[in-house]
Amino acid sequence: METEKGIRWRALKAAFPKTIPIFAGFWFLGLTYGVYMNTAGFSFWYPMVMSLTIFAGSVEFVTVNMLLGAFNPVQAFTMTLMINARHLFYGISMLDKFKGTGWKKFYLIFGMCDESFSINYTAEIPKDIDRGWFMFFVTLLNHLYWFTGATLGGVFGSLIHFNTEGLEFVMTAMFVVIFLDQWLKEKTHTGALLGLGISLLCLLAFGSENFIIPAMIAILGVLTLLRDPLTKEVWRK
Repeated sequence: METEKGIRWRALKAAFPKTIPIFAGFWFLGLTYGVYMNTAGFSFWYPMVMSLTIFAGSVEFVTVNMLLGAFNPVQAFTMTLMINARHLFYGISMLDKFKGTGWKKFYLIFGMCDESFSINYTAEIPKDIDRGWFMFFVTLLNHLYWFTGATLGGVFGSLIHFNTEGLEFVMTAMFVVIFLDQWLKEKTHTGALLGLGISLLCLLAFGSENFIIPAMIAILGVLTLLRDPLTKEVWRK
């Protein structure tokens, strides 16, 4: 009978390789964020604590300006909701996957960033690996990558001088790789093509600043309506 420690260890070994691309992106952006906080006049413990407790990269960058401005909790709440509204759809998608994970569910919900969602939703977890522990370690490792990068950037920010322009494209490139990997694994590409088409239409209709939420709502609606035909298509393949 395998011990609980053995189950956790095998889950960690299965999860770690999946997070290596995230490590590269998170460390670059985390360091950038820590340096940014340092140049804005904040001590290293600001990015350290914020990366540990907020764990929302876009919001953390925006928070710098909020901390420098007047205290306005309503504005902070509204801004955070607008930036991270997509997580509502992530949560709906993960309802079935989080079932039966016990206490780990609370941390999985807290730590569900874009990257952790992408891995946990698409990864083919081996049958001999505990699903709950696998998703837990994916989330924990990604959290640690961001936390250590932001902390080191805050500590050594005054010593690091480099041009960070365009560095945010690292995350875009990473998501392209994840999409292509999923494309190669899937037997049918109808869902992916629908997602791309709907996103393009929403981009043209709402502009680059406002298309994400309408696109997610439209994709959710269309895929829900076409759930049975798409499921039958996958089984035929």
